Amino acid sequence: MPLDFRIAGLGDDAVDYLAAWDLQREVHASVVDGAGDTVLLLEHPPVFTAGKRTDPHERPVDPGGAPVIDVDRGGKITFHGPGQLVGYPIVRLPDHVKVVDYVRRIEEALIAVCADFGVTTARVPGRSGVWLRADERGPERKIAAIGLRVSRGVTMHGFALNCDVDLGWYDRFVPCGIADAGVTSLTTELGHDVPVAEVLPSVEKHLTELLAWRAYDATPDYEPRPEPPRIPLVTPTAV
Repeated sequence: MPLDFRIAGLGDDAVDYLAAWDLQREVHASVVDGAGDTVLLLEHPPVFTAGKRTDPHERPVDPGGAPVIDVDRGGKITFHGPGQLVGYPIVRLPDHVKVVDYVRRIEEALIAVCADFGVTTARVPGRSGVWLRADERGPERKIAAIGLRVSRGVTMHGFALNCDVDLGWYDRFVPCGIADAGVTSLTTELGHDVPVAEVLPSVEKHLTELLAWRAYDATPDYEPRPEPPRIPLVTPTAV
């Protein structure tokens, strides 16, 4: 059965994060009950979402008026906002597909999307998402983030691809808990505007290919990078 792509809201119709989370739960329940796999595609108004592994020091001291919402996905804190394509694939994982394979397939689809626009990217082992290699323009930098949850064999949450997002928001926090790398967008890398609507056909094409669960040739990885160590929570002691 083909994927059902649903445009939940873009531009002026960007979807409030909590409303989108409710929609995800609704679609997830229907897929668990036997409905077809669905991919929600949308933009959010500015919002920070903190995954289960977010450390206190990684949260924005000044979120610029955007809410900071704790969510039930894996990973750390990230930002969503206008100019960023957010995708929530709500799909049943076949028995032979492990969660790690599913993540790699989402990454591979986004690598292919970037390639369609002339931007070369790959994975960095030890760090999820899609990255550009360090070059004369800057350090290694992330262009797409991934964070997900699997419940009853069906996925939730998903990915965020920076198309034409205001990167100033990323100065307010430690993106994904990684302080030694940067964040970028298709617009920044290409030097001209790449709106979300322009990217949609490529995203739908490559997700359809990769979530058909067939074998594929993976893009070679960049050099591995260790994930930054977690800072333990220190509980004050009485004296």
